[in-house]
Amino acid sequence: MSLVATAPSSDGPIIAEVDMGADSSAPVVRATVVQASTVFYDTPATLDKAERLLAEAAGYGAQLVVFPEAFIGGYPRGSNFGAAIGNRTPKGREEFRKYHAAAIDVPGVDSGPEVDRLAAMAGKYKVLLVMGVIERDGYTLYCSVLFFDAQGHYLGKHRKMMPTSVERIVWGFGDGSTIPVFDTPVGKIGAAICWENRMPLLRTAMYGKGIEIYCAPTADSRPTWPASMTHIALEGGCFVLSADQFCRRKDYPPAPEYVFAGTEEELDPDSVVCAGGSLIISPMGTVLAGPNYEGEALISADLDLGEIARAKFDFDVVGHYARPEVLSLTVRDHPTTAVTYTASSAAAKTESSQKK
Repeated sequence: MSLVATAPSSDGPIIAEVDMGADSSAPVVRATVVQASTVFYDTPATLDKAERLLAEAAGYGAQLVVFPEAFIGGYPRGSNFGAAIGNRTPKGREEFRKYHAAAIDVPGVDSGPEVDRLAAMAGKYKVLLVMGVIERDGYTLYCSVLFFDAQGHYLGKHRKMMPTSVERIVWGFGDGSTIPVFDTPVGKIGAAICWENRMPLLRTAMYGKGIEIYCAPTADSRPTWPASMTHIALEGGCFVLSADQFCRRKDYPPAPEYVFAGTEEELDPDSVVCAGGSLIISPMGTVLAGPNYEGEALISADLDLGEIARAKFDFDVVGHYARPEVLSLTVRDHPTTAVTYTASSAAAKTESSQKK
């Protein structure tokens, strides 16, 4: 595993960072974004890899570690799951079955051992962990981000609100109940996934909750992505930590089991199918680390939290720079469900009144 560095060092960890002129009165947090590939269709092996990466990041002093979009469960790059308008193929249905099997259950009605293991990893290495996963809720899948504190507790999740393009074939839509911002010892932390970062109202909802460390797990490795991240850092007056996978064709199952639709013939095992570009940006828009397009890497920076106040002095998007009497946002933050059972609700109310 390589680390991006601004200067070589012969002793100790190599950490990519910019001297921000930190005031000793402001906390400084060492953050790491992980740029690495999933072991596709093999969730236990991916969890093993995640623990190795987490241990390495913790060894370099990381207090906060962010993994890419869909790291656990996999980002199904290049696949169309055999779907066309009006038709699905048997092979595509079998591909979905495998993908569904590789997803994980998240606390709620059901929860699986994978979440317990991720929590244990966060506690073992004493880091705040932000992990991209494919969440299984019955037979619907969600692209989600899970949050764990450094004591090994599961804090909650964010479900991607708007899957992009063909992602909508296999992923459900999150609702307003999973746009959390957690107040942690290292700052107020939340996440938006890939292109939902381009949704101004979603960003505003997070700014309204006081986000300070904005995590942006993604699958977008195009050269235009860093510009979006810089804009968010400046707009929100927050640190932006964007983690992307670095993948080659050989990181996915070989054809014909797994086919990159439209490009398979052009690829060899070492062809790069996602080039990374992970980076960390300060509230003033300074690139502190990255972007890296060279391979798997741990990309780290020291975050001077005093920089948030310095940036907000210039521009506070939901504070002194807002005009709520002209423009405002209402967020429907209640869970939405397809089926509501009134008898169950009535029984719960009766039980509650009896306890009083």
